[in-house]
Amino acid sequence: MRLAVGAVLLAAGEARRMGGRPKALLQLEGVPLVRRQAIALTDAGVRDVVVVLGHRADEVEPALRDVGASVVRNADFSSGRVSSVRAGLAALPAGLDAIVVALADQPLIDAHDVSALLRAFADRGAASAVVPCIDGERGNPIVLETAVRDAVLARDAGFGCRQWLATHPERIAYMHTANLHYRVDIDTQEDIETFAARYGRVLRWPPGTSA
Repeated sequence: MRLAVGAVLLAAGEARRMGGRPKALLQLEGVPLVRRQAIALTDAGVRDVVVVLGHRADEVEPALRDVGASVVRNADFSSGRVSSVRAGLAALPAGLDAIVVALADQPLIDAHDVSALLRAFADRGAASAVVPCIDGERGNPIVLETAVRDAVLARDAGFGCRQWLATHPERIAYMHTANLHYRVDIDTQEDIETFAARYGRVLRWPPGTSA
């Protein structure tokens, strides 16, 4: 049976370590990272993709044109990631079997990586969440049962997916893999330089994107 899957794609952060420039607009091979992620999710069969914007949303939203994703603006984005997670979860429709929570600043994630997580979710047994694990380190995206969404939203505003995982370790199934795509994200200028040196692929800011 094909899973009905939704996704929350987080792209609201202030990117303070980038001087405030929106990381979601960094381009790999000419395509903004937020757009690459939305396409990866839809190409993997995710039915409903909700992109959460906040910081400089007016600049980021045009990058999502014609990708089939819906956009939610989190007015409270400056309070941290939890508020954006909750805004995205609340915007997803009912009737889903699984929810992917993804980050916009992971340049290497593609549809194959998302599909691998969804296969692991289908084979998870009694677990409620699937988390990729690379050399003992957790990665992203993650996949959750919709009951986890309900449990998170039933709590106070400071409770998100990370807090749920921390309080329910026995309900996590780890997808052990050597695939480094799940561990690569971009937080600083140094990360951009390291990415280019390691993978031979260059991340560039679009013209006119200032701090």
